Amino acid sequence: MRYALVGMPGCGKSTVGRQLAKRLGLPFFDSDTVIEERIGGSIRSLFETQGEAAFRDLEEQAIDDLTRQGASVIATGGGAVLRQSNREHLNSRCLVIYLRASPEQLVRRLRQDTKRPLLQVANPLKRLQALYSERDPFYRETAHFVVEARGPSIAMLVNRIVMQIEMAQSVQPGSGS
Repeated sequence: MRYALVGMPGCGKSTVGRQLAKRLGLPFFDSDTVIEERIGGSIRSLFETQGEAAFRDLEEQAIDDLTRQGASVIATGGGAVLRQSNREHLNSRCLVIYLRASPEQLVRRLRQDTKRPLLQVANPLKRLQALYSERDPFYRETAHFVVEARGPSIAMLVNRIVMQIEMAQSVQPGSGS
């Protein structure tokens, strides 16, 4: 089975994804890391030189490729859900978990982060609120379930996700439930 994590920048998709993959004994892929390996540089640099549309094209190809591979855990970029094809590939080929975090939570986590091109603005909270308003409906459309991305620890968050996965698998058609 393939599992994919979607959510806002900074909600913990990569950190949680690595731990979830370890717990499930599966390989882990971060779509942003895959893109950086393919271009031989940083996403921030790609944004600066070629723009967001060029990045989204590369992201679409990476999501298509990753969702065709064997059992794994995939952490997507925060804006991956903006393209319909990504939403369709993720939803139909993976069990998708939306790690939901409010803009206020995210701005506290990301205040020192200089790697995220969309957040290099004068008012990051206002930018996160706008991104959240735009993207939250797409995350919900893509995801099979939502997990709040807060808690006392990453381990507890992974436990919540594993419980959701187990519940989802126990109610699949033909399972007798």
